[in-house]
Amino acid sequence: MGAKTGLLVYADGEAPGLLKRVGAPDRERTAAMMRRLYPGWAIDVAAPSNLGRGVHPPNGLAHAGSWPGVELVCDQRFMIDFPSRLPDELVAASAGRRMVLHAMHSVVDWLAFGVWEDGRLVRALSLSPDSGIIEDIGEPLPFETPYWAGERPADIVPWPDEEEDEEPYPLPFHPLDMGEDALRALCGFVVEGCPEPGDLAAETVALHGYLVRDPNAPDPAERDAALKAAIAVMPPPRVYRLGPDGTLIREDS
Repeated sequence: MGAKTGLLVYADGEAPGLLKRVGAPDRERTAAMMRRLYPGWAIDVAAPSNLGRGVHPPNGLAHAGSWPGVELVCDQRFMIDFPSRLPDELVAASAGRRMVLHAMHSVVDWLAFGVWEDGRLVRALSLSPDSGIIEDIGEPLPFETPYWAGERPADIVPWPDEEEDEEPYPLPFHPLDMGEDALRALCGFVVEGCPEPGDLAAETVALHGYLVRDPNAPDPAERDAALKAAIAVMPPPRVYRLGPDGTLIREDS
């Protein structure tokens, strides 16, 4: 699966501590939250999940839970390059409480997160090696300090066909490394990092499942057909295996 998240959390305080105390989410309460966050959308019940395996659901599916003091939704809809451009209805729901956005994708080494206090954006960061720093708003949070100070440099194994003078990793750290620390600091758990004492066991947090569809979005069948057409003209993938000496070897070589 890789490190992938699309997560939005609303909390009356610090989310990590609140999430550690939740039980099973109330279905009616959660459904009411979904109607607030997806106004005008078609919403149908789907299979349940949990925070451990449901933090990056497929397109058109959302996993959610609502409890007194804390609510969360997992949806690829939140995986946007600019956290500051989160839809207005989602930001409005943060009035009087803290909202955290966390999104990352391991395929492109992309990370984005944002923190709002009472509807006001106080920190937003989005970056990837291909695009550089896409958005950087507000003062860095404490967990960011060692990364910007150069204490957590990216440790990247080069591809075997790269030239010796290949430029170094274009960022001073790996976004996914910061992403795991951001997730721990802001939400209390990690998805692929090494768990630490006190981390939330995300798989213990049950979530309800919902099929969600924006009536103004493109037809899913047309979108899928366009994707298949694009894949059909792509060149074959390069496949590598790890050699005895630790180097990468192309399977067709």
